[in-house]
Amino acid sequence: EQAGMRSRKTVLVTAAAGGTGQFAVQLARIAGNHVIATCGNEEKARLLRELGASRVVNYKKEDLGKVLKAEYPKGIDLVYDGVGGSMFEAAVSNLAVGGRIIVIGMIGGYTKGWPKSKHEGVNELLLFKSATVQGFFLLHYARHFKRHLNKLSHLSRTGQLKVA
Repeated sequence: EQAGMRSRKTVLVTAAAGGTGQFAVQLARIAGNHVIATCGNEEKARLLRELGASRVVNYKKEDLGKVLKAEYPKGIDLVYDGVGGSMFEAAVSNLAVGGRIIVIGMIGGYTKGWPKSKHEGVNELLLFKSATVQGFFLLHYARHFKRHLNKLSHLSRTGQLKVA
């Protein structure tokens, strides 16, 4: 809902095999989008393909920025980023005009004590693409939990959403 997801768009989900990433992949697919999912091993890649990812990028074997630039020259319309760091930079560098990034976490920095991010040139890239970045801290949306949990539960009961 916060992402303003529409159909027939290109969506990137980082940390896609994680707790929320796997749902983001499936919800983007259900909405009729081409979904790019990142992960770090072949077992997770298989899972993401089963969940409906159109393209899986194993970041330990492929450079995400190079893949996006080569395979998605029109750019990425929506990014669901839970990693931060170089994944965030690759996403910003490959946004479509009017693209959006939803930042839901930064797992790439948690083990380092949450160092401050340094992303040179991000302002310019966002400006040139008329793009936006929005933070999404789950507790700020607690009043919506019941409604959305009911929707997710329905999708699960009807077999449209898998819990891996």
